[in-house]
Order: sequence, then structure tokens, then C-alpha cells
Amino acid sequence: FDAGKADAMIIKNNDKYIMIDTAEESLSDKIIDYFKKNNITNLDYLIITHFDKDHVGSAANIIKSINVDKVLQSNYPKDSIYYNNYIETITSKNIKTLTIIDNYSFDLGDMKVIVNGPGKTYDKNESNNSSLITKIYYKDNSFIFMGDSENARLKDFISTNNETFDFIKIPYHGRKLKRMNELIENIKPKYAAITSGTQTDNNDTLNVLNTHHVKTYLTKNGSFYVYSDGSNIKVD
Repeated sequence: FDAGKADAMIIKNNDKYIMIDTAEESLSDKIIDYFKKNNITNLDYLIITHFDKDHVGSAANIIKSINVDKVLQSNYPKDSIYYNNYIETITSKNIKTLTIIDNYSFDLGDMKVIVNGPGKTYDKNESNNSSLITKIYYKDNSFIFMGDSENARLKDFISTNNETFDFIKIPYHGRKLKRMNELIENIKPKYAAITSGTQTDNNDTLNVLNTHHVKTYLTKNGSFYVYSDGSNIKVD
């Protein structure tokens, strides 16, 4: 979604749906309207990468408006009205919730999904570095969504990752990170998405992506759709 400097993504495979993050509360109506227009009545999984308001802000309203089978969440709680509303809502609806510390994997439709947890509590930028990293595999295509992972989390991820991915949701809204070049060299994506508002602090990241010939899309230019037939990826 075009959600400004916030994350909200829906993954669809046949009649199965995963939502990764919910953007700020002000986007609730736009997301709920999208569900209604597309006859989406059930989310198989809602993944809350971490509890900053630009990722969990609309969660309570969305959960009230649609059936959610299971929620996967970060291990680092945050004292805010958005977090408290989210907890109150999943509790009142008795939704199964898993806090991901290490790895959690599942199959959904034709997709294999691995949600990678931080495995520890970070001393710096605790909320962002606690971000869940979601990997999705569909036939020959692969996708990775990095939440708001910052340098410490990226360092740990890169040190154990031996996979490449066709598509990456760039961490932390494309802000400058010293590990960005190392990350792109590590996973070698063909396509990238940056969830960005009108800020101009994406230039360093865009330079890295351009150097590696990654086709990049920014939500500040509008919402966009990524399609995969299992072999090829197309973006509208």
C-alpha cells in the first residue's frame, strides 16, 4: 500500500492471504475498503514485524473488521496506545498469537513461508532490530521482507544467510544503513520495494540498489502490485 513512511503489504495465493504489517491507524479505512472491494473476508496470517506505530497502528481496526486465523508477532513489546489496542483486540477475539523468537515455518497454498525472529534482545534500536524477517518461496521465485531491521540485526542475518532472493522489501524505509551494500551483495535481488513517504533520505540506498542493477519501486510514487507465476515476476 501507498502508506507513506509505513508498511502494509498483502500476499495472496489462490484464496489464501497473509498480511505483513498494518501501517498507521490513519490507513485503516483504506485497507478495510480494499478488503471489501476484493471480497477478502479472512486473513490466514497477520504478521506484525514489530510494534512501532507505522507497523501496528491499524492492527486493532483491521482485526475488528476481518477474521484473522493466526497472528505472528515480534518478541519486543512496546508501551503505546497502538500496541495496547492491538493486544486488547486480539485478546477479546481470542486469536491464536505466536511470539517468534527464532524461526517459524509453514506452508500456505503453494507457498512456503519462513518467519525469522531476532533470537535475542538488542541493546540498540531495540524495537527496529527486533523486526521479524519474512521469507516467502513460490515455486522458483523467492521474496524477503526485512521489516525495519537496522545494522545490528542485518549483521546477524547476513552472517548466517546463504540464500538469494528475487525480491526484497528494503529495511527501515530505505534510510541510510551502513550494512545496506553488504545486504544487497548477500541476497542479490532483482527487484526491491521501499516503503517511503516524501522524505529524501533514500538516496544512499538508491545508489546501492542502482549499483547492483536492482529494479526499485517506492511507495511514495503510489501503491504497486508484484505478480509471480512461479518463474517470472512482474510489477505494476
